[in-house]
Amino acid sequence: MIDNPDQIERLITRLTAVLPLPARITAELAATLQTEKHPGYRKLTCSVTSISYAGDDGGIVCKLDFGDESDRVVYTSITHLRFDPRQPLAREIASYQKHRVKRLRQQPV
Repeated sequence: MIDNPDQIERLITRLTAVLPLPARITAELAATLQTEKHPGYRKLTCSVTSISYAGDDGGIVCKLDFGDESDRVVYTSITHLRFDPRQPLAREIASYQKHRVKRLRQQPV
């Protein structure tokens, strides 16, 4: 098991209470979005507008809003986002991200 169900439930409840949450996308996600030729996704900043859990395989998934008027929707793992350390829950998010990435690396291929 990659995620701790109790930790996930608490974190999702707390994250949902503070939405929308400003975030920055990682360089890897930006490159992926740009290869799909979506002009509205050239921005590196966004707002997380919805949170859900995609099970142990997917982890916490965030719906992103880039502030444009496009009808396109982007969902990504919370591990592909960076948050201002001054934000509430930033430490909890970073702890979850670090733990999840570490556990994923330990999984057999």
